[in-house]
Amino acid sequence: MAIVEERLQVLKMIQSGQITAEEGIQLLEALEDRPPEARPSGRVRGPSQLRVRVTDLQSGRQKIDMAMPWRLVNVGLNMGARFARDEIQVEELVEAVQAGAEGKIVDVVDAEGGERIEIFVE
Repeated sequence: MAIVEERLQVLKMIQSGQITAEEGIQLLEALEDRPPEARPSGRVRGPSQLRVRVTDLQSGRQKIDMAMPWRLVNVGLNMGARFARDEIQVEELVEAVQAGAEGKIVDVVDAEGGERIEIFVE
């Protein structure tokens, strides 16, 4: 994903209310702080993004479908940790991805809240 597309994705996340303006600034700053060798070069190594999907169990409607470039996941995890359910151990999630996990790595059903939370490494 080109840096312009990544910036646009962050701005869309702010616009839709998925993140606050302050969180968006952190993400944009993280994009700018990347060393040139960490920027996309056309060759893909490892995961490219982390996707979080929250689905309403009753209607089947997706409430959240957010993808974040893997390079920004640490910033995103710091922001998202406050929303994490007890069943999702953020540290274990990071360790699994660093160990090479791909595909769906979290699938939690919150029957009380009526939601299903899925996290994918793509």
